[in-house]
Amino acid sequence: MAKQNNSSDVAFIKALAELLQENDLTELEVKREYGEADRLNVRVSRVKQVVQAAVQMPAAVTAPGAPPAALAPTSTAPEPSDDPASHPGAVTSPMVGTAYLAAEPGATAFVKVGDTVSEGDTVLIVEAMKTMNQIPAPKSGTVKRILVADGDAVEFGAPLMIIE
Repeated sequence: MAKQNNSSDVAFIKALAELLQENDLTELEVKREYGEADRLNVRVSRVKQVVQAAVQMPAAVTAPGAPPAALAPTSTAPEPSDDPASHPGAVTSPMVGTAYLAAEPGATAFVKVGDTVSEGDTVLIVEAMKTMNQIPAPKSGTVKRILVADGDAVEFGAPLMIIE
């Protein structure tokens, strides 16, 4: 059955996008039922951009007549080790969803910090649209850091854990 009034659907989707922006949300999903065989499922999402600001410290006070202290060049870029996503052992999320550290509530976690994993071992699950997606270890090594908590929402490319 074809939709009779898709212009109202377009207006509805635009309103959802505005709601997303106004409330600083990253994702919004709505299901509308028009009838038994006529429905609209909409998922609107956006990527939030993280901006780091450099903190400027006041210049050192020098004695009158003394030459000003040499200013060391400062870098506003974070150290590579500061950003877990740039770490060579980072396991990143392949999708937007919810991260789970165990197969089901109350079960033992797949891995914990200090565990040794082999390439291909399941290290956690990312649920997306009611589908549980097992996330394998990209390489063998030791779990050094787990960057998400059970049930955390994750974005595409977000670092989940570090394996060295």
